[in-house]
Amino acid sequence: MKSRGRSGSLLKVEHVGRSTVEDLDQNTYVNNNANWVNAKGAWLIHVVLICIGKIIIDTIPGMQPQISWTLVNLLYQALSYLMFHWVTGIPFQSDMHAGAYDDLTMWEQIDDGAQYTPAKKWLFSVPCVLFLASTHYTNYNPWLFAVNLCALVLTLLPKLPQLHRQRVRFLADDRSGASTPVTLSFPPSGASTPVNGGTPPVIITESHFR
Repeated sequence: MKSRGRSGSLLKVEHVGRSTVEDLDQNTYVNNNANWVNAKGAWLIHVVLICIGKIIIDTIPGMQPQISWTLVNLLYQALSYLMFHWVTGIPFQSDMHAGAYDDLTMWEQIDDGAQYTPAKKWLFSVPCVLFLASTHYTNYNPWLFAVNLCALVLTLLPKLPQLHRQRVRFLADDRSGASTPVTLSFPPSGASTPVNGGTPPVIITESHFR
């Protein structure tokens, strides 16, 4: 029976489940891909990068303070989203964990997925403080405020506990396993149906064995 998959969905939310085997594989070795956020100086590196980015952008000729702060905010929000919420798995020693982190983002790997930890509170507060600073130094320009606010919302939404291990797919195919039947088809049996005008069948009797 031939079949075709169901039509794609405009928006689809998928949940990344967990099993006991994955938990055992994750606890086999230390996950250095996520544990660095709790190391000394890891929190300060965000402030240092923001300051370096601001200095570099200000060196561009003709750069205005309003545009400079907006670019700093947008770049940090984009890199934060890409690093913590877009890339999945671990870039090194993935075989040591038997692929247990292949479907998890770095945010979901931090502190073994626990919520409201000091590291996650810090990573949640940095984009907020940067947004407030950029809003202040852009003199509360409504257009720049809207741009910075959209960037902040897109960065903070994946950090919410309600979206933990959730994946939002746009224009995703629905591979649910149930197929819609289209036509019936039967494989050839190897024997053809006899037609008129062919060779008559041979009848075997006892005289053939005498």
